[in-house]
Amino acid sequence: MTEHEPDVSVVIAVHDTMPYLTDCLTSLVEQTIGEARMEVVAVDDGSSDGSTEELARFAAAHPGLLRTVRQPASGGPAKPTNRGTDLARGRYLMYLGADDWLGSEALERMVDTADRWQSDVLIPKLVGENGRVVPQGIFERTVEQVGFTDSALAWALADTKMFRRSLVLSHGLRRREDLPVCSDQPFTLGALLNARKVSVLADYDYYHLVLRQDRSNVTHRAGPIDRLRAMDAVQEVLERGTRPGPVRDAVRERYFSWDVPQLLQEQFLAEPPAMQRRILGEIGRLLDRHCSPGVFGAVPVPARLRLALARRGELATLCELIDWERQHGPAPVERRGDRLYARYPMYRDRRLGLPDTLFDTGRAPGPTGWRRLVPAPVRRVLRRTRRVLRGRPGTLRAAP
Repeated sequence: MTEHEPDVSVVIAVHDTMPYLTDCLTSLVEQTIGEARMEVVAVDDGSSDGSTEELARFAAAHPGLLRTVRQPASGGPAKPTNRGTDLARGRYLMYLGADDWLGSEALERMVDTADRWQSDVLIPKLVGENGRVVPQGIFERTVEQVGFTDSALAWALADTKMFRRSLVLSHGLRRREDLPVCSDQPFTLGALLNARKVSVLADYDYYHLVLRQDRSNVTHRAGPIDRLRAMDAVQEVLERGTRPGPVRDAVRERYFSWDVPQLLQEQFLAEPPAMQRRILGEIGRLLDRHCSPGVFGAVPVPARLRLALARRGELATLCELIDWERQHGPAPVERRGDRLYARYPMYRDRRLGLPDTLFDTGRAPGPTGWRRLVPAPVRRVLRRTRRVLRGRPGTLRAAP
């Protein structure tokens, strides 16, 4: 390693993140890896709340550690993150939100593990702060190599990871600057699909994701159309980087069972009718381009029904469904043969003509195997006959 090649560059896009920025930067200067092995590249994206001055204060107190540049506000994290990546010199890149912070041992543990395992992407355990909810499926255990079909990797597409810089450069991975939110997801998916080894560290609270008290995090205030554009960008990366099969299906099942239906929850009712219709149109196009029948069939019933109504443009019925669930909760189920069906108000509504498959929640519990083929009275006789035979070996008598 030379003086100009630190082990890891921490890239931060900063835009009006006080007072959270102070905790973020403090966590970096306290890293046990030591300042000689790391650098911080902070791109100030037109801040006006004191973030600029706070960056300057830390840079003066830690010369050689913080490199700061300022640019006009771009409207999202993609452009400053790309610029920070271009300026970074480390063997690894760690992307850190300006309102988040790292555990003091995080970078040392991550770099040492990535070197030992030769990992291209290392996923550190994330924990939420101030009520931030963080899915924990991928963090069940520390594992040297994971994939999309043997783990919850499809649910871990944020860029809150450490990437080998040569991977990012060799594949020309960039954030799409036309995406004001979620530009990290297509970037991260591209990295995961091209990585030789993706590893998970679950043995320490590495990355602390902070929910601001006023919930002004950019991802929390993003509009539905911007979110849908980002989802479409993810699907385009998936199309280019995979063939039809289980990897592609795993990623798509995540988006069509969760991300897209989340836009059709209670907050949808507060949108103006014109925006509601626009959302349905965009969802319909997303489904037509990227949701295969197999993926659609794997989606849970509440999400599947929402997607079907959106695709058909059934705005009034969709609003009725959302409002009904808000008042009643999960739908009761009805057994028909060996299947269970969710009895939503639109179930078997002749006017709508929705197929029963939309409401099919799965096979009903009950007898399996030969039991399903033999009538119950016959099964009772057979059971009693077996009891008799066990009690009187070699003798057959009438059952009592």
